[in-house]
Amino acid sequence: MFRWILKWGGLAGVGALAVLLVLLLHDLPAPKEPITGGTVAVLDRDGGELAVYGAPGSRAVPLERLPEHLIDAVIAIEDRRFHSHFGLDPLGIARALWTNVTSGRVVQGGSTITQQLAKNLYLESDRTLKRKAQEAVLALLLEARFSKDRILELYLNRVYLGAGTYGVEAAAQRYFAKPAARLTLRESALIAGLLKAPSRYDPTRNPSGSAERMRLVVESMVDAGRLSEEEAKAVLQSPPVPVARPRQDNLQYATDWAREQVALLAGDWSGDIKVWTTIDRRIQSAAADALARHLGGEGQKRKAGQGAVVVLDQDGAVRAMVGGKDYGRSQYNRAVRARRQPGSAFKPFVYLAALENGWSPNDVIEDSPVAVGDWRPQNYGDRYLGRVTLTEALARSANTASVRLSESIGRDKGIEMAHRLGINSDIPDHPSVVLGTAEVNVLELAAAYAPIGNGGQGVLPHIVLRIEDENGQVLMRRRGGGPGRVLAARDAARMAAMLQAVMTYGSGQGARIDRPAGGKTGTTQDNRDAWFVGITADMTAAVWVGNDNNAPMQSVTGSGLPARIWRDVMLAAHRGMPARPLPEAPGVLATLRDTVDPPARADDEAGGLWGRIRDFLDGRAGGRERGSGNTGNREESYPGADYEVQSSP
Repeated sequence: MFRWILKWGGLAGVGALAVLLVLLLHDLPAPKEPITGGTVAVLDRDGGELAVYGAPGSRAVPLERLPEHLIDAVIAIEDRRFHSHFGLDPLGIARALWTNVTSGRVVQGGSTITQQLAKNLYLESDRTLKRKAQEAVLALLLEARFSKDRILELYLNRVYLGAGTYGVEAAAQRYFAKPAARLTLRESALIAGLLKAPSRYDPTRNPSGSAERMRLVVESMVDAGRLSEEEAKAVLQSPPVPVARPRQDNLQYATDWAREQVALLAGDWSGDIKVWTTIDRRIQSAAADALARHLGGEGQKRKAGQGAVVVLDQDGAVRAMVGGKDYGRSQYNRAVRARRQPGSAFKPFVYLAALENGWSPNDVIEDSPVAVGDWRPQNYGDRYLGRVTLTEALARSANTASVRLSESIGRDKGIEMAHRLGINSDIPDHPSVVLGTAEVNVLELAAAYAPIGNGGQGVLPHIVLRIEDENGQVLMRRRGGGPGRVLAARDAARMAAMLQAVMTYGSGQGARIDRPAGGKTGTTQDNRDAWFVGITADMTAAVWVGNDNNAPMQSVTGSGLPARIWRDVMLAAHRGMPARPLPEAPGVLATLRDTVDPPARADDEAGGLWGRIRDFLDGRAGGRERGSGNTGNREESYPGADYEVQSSP
């Protein structure tokens, strides 16, 4: 009887194990060697190198070319029984299991180097029991297929070591400006110390933490018999100091996005490639510096924790993109990934729709409490202007006047205008749409303002100019073009003048620069978002300030912090460039170039300066034109829309 139970119990156990293995591995590929890709060198508009990205394994170094002390350091700190276990370390697993059970959650992995390689090759980083079980099974399969040396070689060439580096070769170049083969014992110990937490122990950001971690690695090497006490003492008396290399973190929001666009444009590729971008290094640095400086000063006092800046030229080329105040702390690109309410920065689309449908900038509208169904919007500070022109309503950012205008022309027309000019995000059909309650990102809002500054031509925001292979042959280049005309020239010119009025006597005065410019502020409820978006004859820039957790800021409005950031960025961006007027409709006198005082009243008599301004805005100076009736066609943009593959350089 006992033998029968033992026999059938054993068979049942084997069957259960087989079922478990099938369940764990049914959605995983068979173990195979990683495919090695090439490097991506991202260049600025002048051909200067901004960043180099390497696919994991693209800088692989054979194990025999790596220093023995580097291998010893890694094994001592990560997996001391690497050469004796079968892919799993029962003692390490028991220790991790006890820690996890006593803490009530998965906090320690107990993974061997083989398990870590399995995770890097096939699994995500989530700490779940299923993932740990899959990792263990894959580790056994890897050990069955590869030698210990091959496993170690794959691991050392694929593991992430901070600062965007994968593999010990890239890390050696990043931290010490030398190949991995020439690493000293001290430098090897520091790199081995990064394996546990690459960002936390980054020696360029946390030198004291890195040195302490290196000390632990050296002590582990002594305990493992890989280093003598005398050698350890010599290392610890002279801790390694990383080569002082200027960090380019302010560039990486832009270069990361460029790399993403390359993946969409070119798909898979082999070999090394060069990507020529539209980035102007000087403007990029100015934008990053302005954002960090203002957020670190006034922003910190007013609880404004984050921001983003995009600068485009007037055909949509990205000259600068900053997705946060510190790339080293957060690689999340708020310029393209975060969707936030634009507030009153959305209003120009509705006012443009009104111009296109027969209104003029000097037509009068009532700014007073209004109700649309049960919804009752209010002005900022609950102050109302009474009867005002559209120009003043926009300049003063009058909410109730804007809602009246939107409902008068039909809010669908404002939505259509926003989409036509470049807003790709969904815009719900709600009375509050004119107040910017639909969420957008910084890049698309900047792109949607560009036609106002360039005379009515739609743009496709782009960062990649061309892609070359390692031999200099052009694989793909941007051929130019875009959606074509999206605004009548007269409407673009009149809106440009209205936006100049915003900066002349309205909410955007804090953004004034040394040349003709127009822009619009935006502030959302409880000061959760603050914007300034503006144009010159040469560039368009958008600035957003807020908090990732949507927490309110303290009295931050679009007319304050964002306007000042915009001013500093655009002053730097235009340095050395001649001042040019914003687009004007043919035969129309533009008089808003000068800084002037606002009119005393909306019906100021004709004949004076403001009378001539109103003539310009109404189109009377060059012949009356009330809306062109041009509705245009919205053209969806996609990464490949503006590029062509090259068969030869």
